[in-house]
Amino acid sequence: MSRHSPRESRIKVCKKAVFHLQDKKADNNELSIGLIKSAKRTGQLSLCNRGLGSVPDNVWKIDELVLEETKEVDFTRSDQNSWWNSEPLKMLDISSNVINTIPPNVKLLQDLVTFKLHDNALTSLPPEFGHLKNLSNLSLDHNKIKELPMEFYKLTELRWLSISHNELVKIQPDFGDLVMLSFLDLSHNKLTTLPPGMGYLVRLVELNLSHNELLELPPDIVNLRDLKKFNISNNHLKILPPLGELRKMEILDANHNDIEQLPDFYGCTALKEIYLANNYIKEISDEFCDQMQHLNVLNIRDNKLDVLPENISLLKKLKRLDLTNNNLNKLPRNLGLLSQLQSISMEGNKLSFVRQDVIRGGTDRMMKYLRDRITEEVVGETRFEAEWPDKYTMKKSQSLMVPSRELASVPEEVFRAASDAEVHIVDISRNKLQAVPSGISILSDTLSQLILSSNSIEEVPSAISACTHLQFLDLAKNCISDLPIELANLTHLRELVISNNKLTKIPRCVYELEKLEILLAAENQITEINISSDALGNLKKLAVLDLTNNSIMSVPPELGNFTHLRSLELMGNCFRQPRHAILAKGTASILSYLRDRIPV
Repeated sequence: MSRHSPRESRIKVCKKAVFHLQDKKADNNELSIGLIKSAKRTGQLSLCNRGLGSVPDNVWKIDELVLEETKEVDFTRSDQNSWWNSEPLKMLDISSNVINTIPPNVKLLQDLVTFKLHDNALTSLPPEFGHLKNLSNLSLDHNKIKELPMEFYKLTELRWLSISHNELVKIQPDFGDLVMLSFLDLSHNKLTTLPPGMGYLVRLVELNLSHNELLELPPDIVNLRDLKKFNISNNHLKILPPLGELRKMEILDANHNDIEQLPDFYGCTALKEIYLANNYIKEISDEFCDQMQHLNVLNIRDNKLDVLPENISLLKKLKRLDLTNNNLNKLPRNLGLLSQLQSISMEGNKLSFVRQDVIRGGTDRMMKYLRDRITEEVVGETRFEAEWPDKYTMKKSQSLMVPSRELASVPEEVFRAASDAEVHIVDISRNKLQAVPSGISILSDTLSQLILSSNSIEEVPSAISACTHLQFLDLAKNCISDLPIELANLTHLRELVISNNKLTKIPRCVYELEKLEILLAAENQITEINISSDALGNLKKLAVLDLTNNSIMSVPPELGNFTHLRSLELMGNCFRQPRHAILAKGTASILSYLRDRIPV
């Protein structure tokens, strides 16, 4: 038997581990000279998905780095990469790595506007994070952060913040200091409570609190007047507060909670979609149908509904209705009047009077069945528009809400009933008023918010000055050319909206409103900005000033000393300085530019 001599295998075995973490030196090498040049030219740096275990040290010093080649003089070389053309780092993306620590040197990136840190292994943030005063967009999703440092709440310029899929157990009341936020995602954490300061985030347009362990919402959550999308699904909520003050809310998602009854929606005139699946709701009330006539989608599947009200026909704009898996044993006759309904689901109920083949036959089959039940005696649509809110409804919501009714006037009896109900909010917007209803003065002892926008009002009566508790006054989209000096008596007014009118100057009375924080006067014909001590200079608490699309010829440099302004909008005017490029950089840049032009 012959023996074969041993031969060396031609297959080479790689001894390097399949999964291996880079060391600090390898991490630092990821920041190449080319990346540094690009970052200095564009102000943007991306190191996402590089397998980094730590951030290269030179990232934090990138604004101060001087490349060796720039020390040589070469007159034929393009000066694109020269230090005098370099941009400070404004966007940094280090997402999708395995970074577990951000060092204190992060404070060196003072000009950073966008910071992407999602999909890493962070367990905390350093206190120095609070030094990033210009940070506007921050993503921290998919990390392991359990707590935010107190210094984090100093990031008062944040507009967009996402901290979903972390391990947050608590957030501090100081969260309310982040008043510029318009988007906030706190979903998929372990929050059991929210601090009361959340109500100060009045610029929020979208708020996601889903997949936490919340037992209740703070009462001041209803102060979020600009909120459009509100997601509180997958929590342990049993009760929702009256939501009527969320007048701009379009979508509410409260699926998978422990809610036992529908909240009061009176005042939510913009609400289009409601999702309340997987709760314990037993009843859809008559009041709900009265309040939700603009609703397009109602998903209330997997609840405990026993019966539907007859006036469900008031939901005339309903397009989707999901009643799957409830305890319904009969259907109201008027359900067939919902002419715009495109989808209706009824499976999993105890509808003994409806054949199963009809239930399973789809929307068209079900709607034909319902319409066939309606007799000739059934009155058509209920005309809610001709009615005024009753005293009980106003007492419950503390508001008189009659927007979009094509009203030319409002009877005094309505305001007397509102006074008896101690109403503090009046909304008569989007009507055909040519004058402010005189009955408003009847509410002078209680009124705090008055909305008269989108009418044809030419003159505001001095009698409004009797409503001394007013904090919010909206007169936008009218035909007003001036305001009476008596309105200076509204000493508690915090927000005044006079946009889209015929004003040629800011009315004199405005300068006397020392508690004014927000002044919106866009889309007028205002020609000057008066910054003297008895004009805008007197409004020490003014934080938002919008003079967009007016006829302003010049901007006084002294306006740069108004450092209390958080938001200054001047686009669309006649002046040449500051240039559009300066205006586009935001309030801080505008004020800094103006200060530099103040004569010595």
